[in-house]
Amino acid sequence: MTLVKIETEEQFNELVKEDSFLLFKHSLTCPVSAEAFTEYQRYIDEHNDVKTAYLAIQEARPLSAYIAEIFDVKHQSPQAIYFKDGKPAWNDSHWRITVTSLEDAVGK
Repeated sequence: MTLVKIETEEQFNELVKEDSFLLFKHSLTCPVSAEAFTEYQRYIDEHNDVKTAYLAIQEARPLSAYIAEIFDVKHQSPQAIYFKDGKPAWNDSHWRITVTSLEDAVGK
C-alpha cells in the first residue's frame, strides 16, 4: 500500500470512517522520528493490506493538535496511533515504534 500523506481535518475524518487504520505522526527534523518512520515504512511494506496514513508535524500542526484534542491522546512525535471503530485502540511513540510493536497493535 502506498504511504498516504494527510494534512487536513477533512482527510483525517474520512479515515476515521474506516473500520481501522494506522496513523503515523512524523517530525521532519527529528532523528528519532526518522528511525521510527523507517520502521513504520517497513511495517507497511510487509503488511500492505493495512489502511494507513501519516502526517508531517511541521506541515500539519493544526491537524496534529486536532487529533490530540478530539481523541484525548497526548501529542508526541514521532507517534503511531491505531484507530479501530472510530477511536484510538493503541498508541506509542519514539523508539517503541517498531515493526514488532505495530504488528502487535494491529494484530498482523
